[in-house]
Amino acid sequence: MPLVAAAAARPGRRRIRLATSARILQPESVGSARAGTGVDEIVGRWRDAERVVVLTGAGLSTDSGIPDFRSPGGRWETYRPVTLQEFQSSEASRRAYWRYKGETWQVVRAARPNPAHEALVALAHAGRIDLLVTQNVDGLHERSGFPADRLVNVHGTDAEVACLRCGRREPRATAQAEWEAGVDVPACPCGAPWKPATISFGQSLVEEDLERAFRAAADCELFVAAGTSLVVGPINRMFDLARGAGAFTAILTASDTPYDSLARARSGERLGEVLPRIARGVLGEIH
Repeated sequence: MPLVAAAAARPGRRRIRLATSARILQPESVGSARAGTGVDEIVGRWRDAERVVVLTGAGLSTDSGIPDFRSPGGRWETYRPVTLQEFQSSEASRRAYWRYKGETWQVVRAARPNPAHEALVALAHAGRIDLLVTQNVDGLHERSGFPADRLVNVHGTDAEVACLRCGRREPRATAQAEWEAGVDVPACPCGAPWKPATISFGQSLVEEDLERAFRAAADCELFVAAGTSLVVGPINRMFDLARGAGAFTAILTASDTPYDSLARARSGERLGEVLPRIARGVLGEIH
């Protein structure tokens, strides 16, 4: 039986294909980044905003010991991405994919949420974040206690495995234990290979998740991109939608992004330092 990517989706959930990049819209230049805007203005805007949306990426988890993808020493320097089509068609690709995922899960499993995660949790519990959309698959937002009803894991999760044939999903532990015991490609009871339940290049996003993220971005007053390079589409369109609707846009990440000249505020400080400082300012705490 052929492997069908859509079968890995939960029943009734539509899928949208993941691209490595998306067309970057260039709205009119009004409201682009201004010299001198930064953390203090973000704090003020966050205090005043009624609807705040946050998009997080791999840079949020580097202080937890999880390398990001594109920075020097990042994961793509060690591993070549395996597309969904390669995973489906080649046993060698499935072995390579599981070697990458098996080794990185050992790091992720031992990681703990860092102060940046905890700052976002504090803001959420105070009602200061309406929706957090994460590109991360490490599960650290969940482990930090971020409210599940305001969290969208748009690229899936490494904490589960999914069968592309029968659609079955299981916690990661059993398949990971098999891989660590020497099984190159752990298999579902139906005989097809398990795949960690993340969205691979060439695989489809869950349409409902993407639509929820886009609606929230288009309706927010403050949009914050934290730890993301904003090069992976279609989720990077959240910035375009927020900015086009008049939201104040802020980028907090060490790497350059295609949107830096359009953001109203920009900081390259470590997220484990700047997000707690923002949270203290927004919540009125003095430390």
